[in-house]
Amino acid sequence: MRYAVIGTGAIGGYYGAKLARSGQEVHFLLHRDYDYVVEHGLRVDSCDGGFLLPEVHAWQTTADMPQADVVIVGLKSVNNELLDTLLPPLLKPDTLVLLIQNGIGLEYDLQQRFPQVWLAAGLAFICSAKTEPGVINHQFYGHINIGNYSCPDASRMAALIAEFQAAGVRATEVEYHEARWKKAVWNMPFNGMTVALNTSTDRLLAHPATMALIRSQMMEVIGAAQALGVRGLDASFADKMIRNTLDMVPYSPSMKLDYDFHRPMEIYYLYTRPIAEAAKVGFEMPRLQMLESELLFLK
Repeated sequence: MRYAVIGTGAIGGYYGAKLARSGQEVHFLLHRDYDYVVEHGLRVDSCDGGFLLPEVHAWQTTADMPQADVVIVGLKSVNNELLDTLLPPLLKPDTLVLLIQNGIGLEYDLQQRFPQVWLAAGLAFICSAKTEPGVINHQFYGHINIGNYSCPDASRMAALIAEFQAAGVRATEVEYHEARWKKAVWNMPFNGMTVALNTSTDRLLAHPATMALIRSQMMEVIGAAQALGVRGLDASFADKMIRNTLDMVPYSPSMKLDYDFHRPMEIYYLYTRPIAEAAKVGFEMPRLQMLESELLFLK
């Protein structure tokens, strides 16, 4: 299939580069590092073995890009209003848009603006950062869960999974709502807490008090998901996320990097929206509401 990547950063750039390396036709939208990538290529420094794409289909505007079978959106959700302009040139009647973004309610909101577009959620379990032009630093993990939101073509979803797997990415199709809330179990505690306490994931889990707080926040997310009818989430998943994080290298999540580099933080879809969705069914999230308030003060 032909792919387009909107948001060639730590996540979109990583998965797009893996697909391109495996032989897929991948077109990358680039801004500040466009000239660098055209001249030097796109490099992935990876714990699984680094590589360089010396020649890249690089573009500065989607108006010049070819239509795609799959559009990978790796933009931060604070920039989603740009999709009103960026998406239309890439779309065919059967284009699948894969939102690899953090938060709750993303697909619903985008579907309201593009009622005919096929949408899927990409939940990336990866430690990756882009801190210099044209270079992606992949530190740990890398698998992706993909949840079908509105794609009517099962074969398209199957092809997407197969091509990710052929590119060396562990990809699995999962139930949409379960996937979004499972990712929130990790994202809501760790993203905000690393900002509020100016720390990293390993230090949060090294202290008994903050480890206990992280777990209690995870249980609030799990409780909200259960109240909303999501299956497959219980306390054992919180324990699994903590074990997985303990196995990781010391890590600063995306929100911490955004805060450190004075970029807007993704507070709405990561905190405000899931807290509001839970409140609709009578479930309160007091610890995460407090964290949201702290982040709103810091932004």
